[in-house]
Amino acid sequence: MSRESPLPDLAALREEYAAGGLVESDLAADPMTMFRGWLAEAIAAGLYEPTAMVVASVAPDGAPSSRMVLLKGLHDGVGPQGPGFVFFTNRESRKGVELTTNPRCALLFPWHPLERQVRIEGTAEPLPRVEVEAYFSGRPRGSQLGAWASPQSRPVAGRWALLEAYDEVRERFEGRDVPAPEQWGGFVVRAEAVEFWQGRPGRMHDRLVYRRADAGWRVERLAP
Repeated sequence: MSRESPLPDLAALREEYAAGGLVESDLAADPMTMFRGWLAEAIAAGLYEPTAMVVASVAPDGAPSSRMVLLKGLHDGVGPQGPGFVFFTNRESRKGVELTTNPRCALLFPWHPLERQVRIEGTAEPLPRVEVEAYFSGRPRGSQLGAWASPQSRPVAGRWALLEAYDEVRERFEGRDVPAPEQWGGFVVRAEAVEFWQGRPGRMHDRLVYRRADAGWRVERLAP
């Protein structure tokens, strides 16, 4: 058995952020336009999984949970609807059940190499079935089969049980298209607050947040 490598002094680990700054005049008129610009820069910079985001939800008993998923679409909000951030999941998974019970949630995009993060608070709405099926039909076949084989978030006897379920599903749909399972769906998180965070030297980070105000947005600067 290999010996564990000792950890360094965690309290002493630190990085000085000096890649850039963020001032009010840098902001777009609305948070979705601003987000699209930052996302484009994250993609252009070659970040690994730039669309990866943390989704935080809350159980009925108040216990929070979070996990990483991939952003799969953006909805431009009009009128009373805020801008929307889209992802797909098994609706019977833990996050699916929690978001159905309590749609209040938060998202986080951690773009560490750019010394940036985007924090979003809002409400999750189920996506229309037609949108779910349209996305599912374009997924790789292996991912489609996996959506049928995996009882997401539920205990299983072992990896062998998952592989057996996958093989059974593969045989069932051999030679034909794989439809979206009834329990498979997606959510659009309608933003009520969107914070753009840029690291600065001395931990004097820039934090500018858009908040819903009637039909528009107001911007606040938060202390780091």
